[in-house]
Amino acid sequence: MPTDFSITNNIRNVRAHIPAHVTLVCVSKFHPVEAIREAYDAGERHFGESRVQELKQKMPLLPDDIHWHFIGHLQTNKVRDLLKLRPYLIHSVDSERLLNALNEEAIKQGIVQNILLEIHVAKEETKTGLSPSKIESILDHSADSWPGLRIVGLMAMATNTDDETEIRRCFEEAAKCLNDAINDQMVNDQMVNNSAVLSMGMSDDYRIAIACGSNMVRIGSSIFGERTYK
Repeated sequence: MPTDFSITNNIRNVRAHIPAHVTLVCVSKFHPVEAIREAYDAGERHFGESRVQELKQKMPLLPDDIHWHFIGHLQTNKVRDLLKLRPYLIHSVDSERLLNALNEEAIKQGIVQNILLEIHVAKEETKTGLSPSKIESILDHSADSWPGLRIVGLMAMATNTDDETEIRRCFEEAAKCLNDAINDQMVNDQMVNNSAVLSMGMSDDYRIAIACGSNMVRIGSSIFGERTYK
């Protein structure tokens, strides 16, 4: 890492391109507690983790007013442990099976968990997520079928490509799906400045995402540098 590397300066540079209404989630997965603390001291309060065990280890070592976002693929056998941690928001609900597991466990724990539905808009089959038609069906029955959950918006990932036209298509499709849901009064709009959450955009494409309507971006490497995978 360069000797002039500074998380604080990186945050300042990223913030210069993010409007006030957009929530910045600092993707801290695989980064040490010390790095998160520097970002916290720079004013950040939203952090994203992708592994339940890593989140469990970090939470006691950091301030209580952090809003923890779970942004990784969640296995159903990890649902109970994750909900015990009371995450601020779960981004990656990518199947009805996971939706049912979260709802059942949330009811057992006596909580209502805020979640996002992950919409599949990329051209890659390896990316997970629900189809727009499936999301519409879920939102149409969310209050009756999943009382342990509060669906507050959508999460999307664009196709992994340098083609900005394709990236924009992905984000515009996700934004349209959410706007249609808002117009049909299907989404609980309680999370971000009284509007439904549209979580899309990462280090390489967040400016395009914001232009397409994102109000929550998930940025890691532009803040913390490249990850050290374990």
